[in-house]
Order: sequence, then C-alpha cells, then structure tokens
Amino acid sequence: MLSRRRMAQQVKMKTLPFALSGLLTALSVQIMPLRTLGAESAPNQLTEEEKKGGWKLLFDGKSTAGWRAVKKQTFPAKGWTVEDGWLHCQGQGGGDIVTEQSFDQFELKWEWKQAKGGNSGLKYFVTEKGSSALGHEYQLIDDKEHPDAKAGNGKRVTASFYDVLKPDRPPPTKPPGEINSSRIVVKGTGVEHWLNGEKVLAYSCSSEAIKEAIAQSKFKGDPDFDARVKGPILLQDHHSEVWFRNIEIREISDSKP
Repeated sequence: MLSRRRMAQQVKMKTLPFALSGLLTALSVQIMPLRTLGAESAPNQLTEEEKKGGWKLLFDGKSTAGWRAVKKQTFPAKGWTVEDGWLHCQGQGGGDIVTEQSFDQFELKWEWKQAKGGNSGLKYFVTEKGSSALGHEYQLIDDKEHPDAKAGNGKRVTASFYDVLKPDRPPPTKPPGEINSSRIVVKGTGVEHWLNGEKVLAYSCSSEAIKEAIAQSKFKGDPDFDARVKGPILLQDHHSEVWFRNIEIREISDSKP
C-alpha cells in the first residue's frame, strides 16, 4: 500500500495541470479585452493602408483647420465647436461651413450622429456664386421624427439626393444618438450614395433622368444649381444638433479603381 505522503503527492501532481489551466484561462479573460481595445483605430486618424490609398483627413479631430464659413475666409465665430473628436454643429445659427479645398472626382466617407428630430446635410458640387451655397445634398435627418422626412415622396429621407432623387431602397439609418457611416463616390458623371455599408442610390449627372428630376424639384429654373461642378464640401447648419468625425476623402479619376 502507498504511504499517505506518497498518495498526497500523486494527488497534487494530478491536480496541478488543472490548476494551471484555470490560471491561464483567467489570465486570457483579463488580457483579451485589452488586446481588442488596443486593436481599434483611433478616430480621425488614417491607417497606413488609407495613407497608401491616397486618403486625406478633412477634419483632424482637434481644430477647424481647413474649413471656413460660406462666402467668407474665416470660420464662424459661433455655432460650431470641436468636442471629444467631433465637429459639433450646435444648431444655433453658426451657418453652413465648407472646405477650403475644392474637389471634382472623389470618394468621401464620414461618420455622423444627430439629436432627436434633427435635420442636416452634406453637399457636394457646391457653388457659392448665388445668394446661398447650392449643391447636391446628401440628406441627414431623423426619418421618424422630423416632418420634412415625410415630405417629397421619399426624396427627403436620409441618403437621398435632397428633393431630387429618393434612395433605391429603404436606407438603413440608425436612430438619433447612434453613429452612422456615410460615403459618396463621384467618378466620371456617376454618383453613388452609401449608408452603413449599403449602396442606396446611384445616378448619372449627364442623364436625361436627372435633368428631369431636377426640373421637378425645388431647384427648377435656378441657374446656380448645376448638375456637375467642381467645388468644396459643405456641412449644413439646419438649426439642429449634428456631429461629424472621420471625414476622409481621396481624389480619383476615371482610370482609378
């Protein structure tokens, strides 16, 4: 028969692997969230892959550099602030803002969120030659709460070409307070609107369909509303709160993928 001491040693040796296994499992539980957190890219910063792909930041997350008020050379003195990496439109009459740089063909992406009942927009093909800055507007709106989203036969919901074309499918818009991801692609005469990873609208600036759609919109007969023009990117102040970040753009041409 085995002595009590020897039996105790054997029991200890058998239980040691299980104890070590439990310890390693506990450590992995502690370490895993830290690794996951560290792998997330910080807002308003380009990855190395994006840098190689020609992407540029339009908002650095810290300042309003690169932006100005419409028809002015300076940034609005009120109504817009930079907070926690967001470009925040307070909806208090600061006015629309535009990039200092103009763009022709490009791919643009950004993240945004808005307050309940909010209404805003991002414009491209912008011209400042009229009484106000006009352009093709990618609508940003609370589709459930704002009355304007229910007007225009679907042409005023999120991701529509405001008052001109409605999305080809119901836009997968996230509710107020949650972060949406939008994208616009302009290549040749073609334009695409994307929302949260889905292409929801595509049109051609040179098509008869778009000319007819503009003729039936509120922009009918407005000589300053062009179907296609090189211009700045505009963020709209529509008297409600909206936040923007990760605003990135890369210029493209017909020959680039």
